[in-house]
Amino acid sequence: MNTLYLTGARVLVVIITSLVLAACNDRAEEKQTLGPVAFHQSDECHVCGMVITDFPGPKGQVVEKGTIKKFCSTAEMLGWWLQPENHHTEAKLYVHDMGKSAWEKPDDHFLIDATQAYYVVGTQLKGSMGVVLASFSEEATARNLASEQGGRVLRFENIDLALLQQTPTM
Repeated sequence: MNTLYLTGARVLVVIITSLVLAACNDRAEEKQTLGPVAFHQSDECHVCGMVITDFPGPKGQVVEKGTIKKFCSTAEMLGWWLQPENHHTEAKLYVHDMGKSAWEKPDDHFLIDATQAYYVVGTQLKGSMGVVLASFSEEATARNLASEQGGRVLRFENIDLALLQQTPTM
């Protein structure tokens, strides 16, 4: 009889320990933030495979739980995102704030929420390829670039595939 109680007690301890460890693991995953990450010299664009840091202008990234997709430009990222099969509710999109960063080498300390950014399209600024979308955290800074370089200011929700498929020099 004592053997039966001892075996039952051991099983109960193992089950309780497993449940406690599982609960701790869930809390650790809940606390995982989906913040932006730095770009590295060896990073390749998720769409075209080109080395991201070889090009000037703002870059983009889609951060999801367990995966990060990096893009050589904001336009590449948004073009990918606008495909219906790529919409994930838990994903966070980030772009460089070019109001606080150098065009030739954007600073990863200034990655902002892409859905809240202001975009300038139609300038002569050089990017990786295709349409160049300069991204900014502040509307006034975006409007200044648009007036200096030519172009227009758009919000995230105004960007569609038709815009991204236009020739780079609008």
